[in-house]
Amino acid sequence: FLTLTCLVHVLSLSSGRINTELYTENEKYSQKPFQKLQTLRVQHSTMCQKAAVKHPSSQMPPCDYKPDSYQGMSKERLLEIRKQNCHPMTMKVTYYRQPVFIHQGHMQWLWDVDGKRYLDLFAGVATVSVGHCHPRVNEAAVKQLKHLWHTTAIYIHPQIQEYAEKLVSLLPEPLKVVYLTNSGSEANDLAMLMARLHTGNYDIITLRGSYHGGSPMTMGLTSRTDYKYPVASGFGCHNTMCPDVFRGVWGGSHCRDSPVQTIRECNCSAGHCQANDRYIEQLKEMFDTTVPHRIAAFFGEPIQGVGGAVQYPKNYLKETYKLVREKGGICIADEVQTGFGRTGSHFWGFQGHDIIPDMVTMAKGIANGFPMGAVVTTEEIARPFGKGLHFNTFGGNPVACAIASSVLDTIAEDRLQENCAMVGTYLLTELAKLRDKYEIIGDVRGKGLQIGVEMVTDKASCKPLSPEAMAEIFEDTKDMGVLIGKGGIYGQTFRIKPPMCITKDDADFFLAVFDQALQNYMDRR
Repeated sequence: FLTLTCLVHVLSLSSGRINTELYTENEKYSQKPFQKLQTLRVQHSTMCQKAAVKHPSSQMPPCDYKPDSYQGMSKERLLEIRKQNCHPMTMKVTYYRQPVFIHQGHMQWLWDVDGKRYLDLFAGVATVSVGHCHPRVNEAAVKQLKHLWHTTAIYIHPQIQEYAEKLVSLLPEPLKVVYLTNSGSEANDLAMLMARLHTGNYDIITLRGSYHGGSPMTMGLTSRTDYKYPVASGFGCHNTMCPDVFRGVWGGSHCRDSPVQTIRECNCSAGHCQANDRYIEQLKEMFDTTVPHRIAAFFGEPIQGVGGAVQYPKNYLKETYKLVREKGGICIADEVQTGFGRTGSHFWGFQGHDIIPDMVTMAKGIANGFPMGAVVTTEEIARPFGKGLHFNTFGGNPVACAIASSVLDTIAEDRLQENCAMVGTYLLTELAKLRDKYEIIGDVRGKGLQIGVEMVTDKASCKPLSPEAMAEIFEDTKDMGVLIGKGGIYGQTFRIKPPMCITKDDADFFLAVFDQALQNYMDRR
């Protein structure tokens, strides 16, 4: 019987009918009548997994943590409320045809309400930095909750000062002044205001394909049509060509600071990048045609996040900073996704470009998913902002600061930056082998655990893989127990940005699953 059903299941892979109960280790259902059935399913899953995924690491790595049994609303009721009472946008951004109903998390693992376990390689959009419900961070949060939940910055409580001192110790001089916010959008919004006040100029430049927030001000910085509305917003913001060495006009196989280079040929001489020269020329043309002689700022992510882990030629940001400063502007590094050791080689993404920005914005991983953001700048740039009055009720909240402080300690004590470098480099090099194996993988790029896999119809045209095809691979990967993200202007890039605690065994499991999902799609195609 098992041999027959396994054969039926393998055949169903080629037709796209994936059984969501299979391929992953499942915990027992909370409903007692289904416990015996679940045991049979796990046994069945194990046999089918061995037959369908011929890879030594195709079994999900073990986990000693046992989640609580879910006792809440049914999935049907949760979905009904989500559709009826939550804003329609909530459903629009819901991943997967059959949504994942998350119940509990521990480190790199998530469990749904049925007890099914997933390897989380998206970390709440690159936000859970040290691991879901990390015991050390949990302990810091509970300790602070028992002592003081909330008071504002109008009173002096130790947590703000303790965290600010710890944070700036990790940044180079003269970046020593901190203003705490609740999100990355708010941090970037505030950075725009500070830049304009300090320089006396108004215009701000970003790269095409960038994402810097969804507030009315930062929508101007964000260069993606999907995030735009037909209303006045973001005055004075301009976008220059993104120096994407894979999809852009120029680029080659020696351009970027990554363990894996693009497959495009490069004829540059040693130590000289022609692509960089061309993209800088585009920026200079913008200065000559689009903006006033004096500008306020340049915003740039060290590696584009939502844009699909896009990396630039090695010297692009360094030369851009020089040109921007000549125009009277300041340089702002958006470290919302690249900061806190995620790139592996450095604690901050900008350090990999051999630059020091005038201002750094951060959020997401700063507090492991607790709502928090920050702007760090120089005393000189901060001074004009102090001539007015700006007050944030929740910025610098005692619980947020205690959690963020614990996150910094955990990154150091668990050697997570080093782990990002080791596991991330391994993942990138192994994904590059899949790129060479499959015609539909156009590019593998990134640093540390900030990784993008760009999908194409074929390597010759580099035309983005269709949304329908992306969805097939995306769904298969989820059904086999791994959660990843999507990005890129056309939604053509898989984004891999896990909690920084993942292991090589986790990476091998993902590689086996992703390989099988790609093969499933190719067989169907």
